Amino acid sequence: MTDPLFALDELPPLSWVPVEGEASIDPVAQTLTLRSAGGVDWTNDATGGDQQHRAASLAFAAPDTPFMLSANVSVVGDRTTFDAGALSIWSDEDHWAKLCFEYSPDGEPMVVSVVTNMYSDDVNSRLVVDASIHLRLAFLGGNAWAFHSSTDGERWDFVRLFHLAVPAGRSTSVGFLSQAPCGERCDVVFSDIRLERSLLSDTRNGS
Repeated sequence: MTDPLFALDELPPLSWVPVEGEASIDPVAQTLTLRSAGGVDWTNDATGGDQQHRAASLAFAAPDTPFMLSANVSVVGDRTTFDAGALSIWSDEDHWAKLCFEYSPDGEPMVVSVVTNMYSDDVNSRLVVDASIHLRLAFLGGNAWAFHSSTDGERWDFVRLFHLAVPAGRSTSVGFLSQAPCGERCDVVFSDIRLERSLLSDTRNGS
């Protein structure tokens, strides 16, 4: 259900998927802060282990035409392994994706992406040396999507291009996620949030 307390000027109405969470919005700065519960994640273990979908995403209905959603993502306070702020794509428990600013088992913040068509395909990308990173998801039409990251929000580095099937009768939501699989909580601030209703015509030229 759409919550009138959660509204950002750049975005359509926001609601929780697949579970409710905790969030606040600064209407002046147009920033979103998410606080995850402890021990929550999205994962469909590729080895056949237990699935988990208890992390909350504050999201909106994805447009039917190409678009790009981006934000500057920072994590507040101490970090534990695999905690992350992320941009998310959700259709159902077997069809979802996330682009994360995640804390690795080696104690290094990095960009990590996960694409799930029944099972999760998990890929580590670049290390992040700054306190925050810009993340972007782009819908290219059909079932095609792209993930990018950026240090400045202007030049975008390619993370991955992928196909994400949407089951018949299902809709897709895109938005913002906080997870803390191994910790008590994870506080994430999303700023410089942008929704561009245009096609990303080249996924690899930095645009």
